[in-house]
Amino acid sequence: MSDTWLVVGLGNPGPDYSHTRHNIGFMVADELAGRLQVNFRVHKSRALVAEGRLGPGGPKLVLVKPQTYMNLSGGPVAALAKFFDIPAERVIAVHDELDIPFDTIKLKLGGGEGGHNGLRHIAKALGTKDFYRVRVGIGRPPGRSDAAGYVLKPFSAAERKDLPFLVQAGADAVQLLIEAGLVAAQQKFHAPAE
Repeated sequence: MSDTWLVVGLGNPGPDYSHTRHNIGFMVADELAGRLQVNFRVHKSRALVAEGRLGPGGPKLVLVKPQTYMNLSGGPVAALAKFFDIPAERVIAVHDELDIPFDTIKLKLGGGEGGHNGLRHIAKALGTKDFYRVRVGIGRPPGRSDAAGYVLKPFSAAERKDLPFLVQAGADAVQLLIEAGLVAAQQKFHAPAE
């Protein structure tokens, strides 16, 4: 399974959360599933899973949307990594990121969680922080607004106009990371914002 990648879109299950900033990872996973022309199905790991290849003979992607709520994402991720025999260095977590502006994508391997409980739980469950992160910028809340409340609110009207492009960019970043490596993906996605 050396060409298989576990791509985890982070979010919260249910219609109450479907359009919130915290669910940008689910949105990117849905975009990738659409590109691969695959459908999500319920998996015993408490996640929705879709499998497909990036082109004929290309790398296999196991797309995951944990159904345990954000703060408990690690259980399904670790179970699926074991089930598909995928090492941590082939796990990609796609998540919302407060510390970068809306419409910005950043990628990294390992590092801290920046207060993101979903990432913290995945690192604990995998036993390592050394997995890839595709960080989709949602920006900071205005003024002194509470960050925890902000991430659970829907995108603003202005943001919703650009949201499809941000979701597409997130999916592009995942594909480039898999096909060309971290440095190439960072050069493409980090350069415009620097």
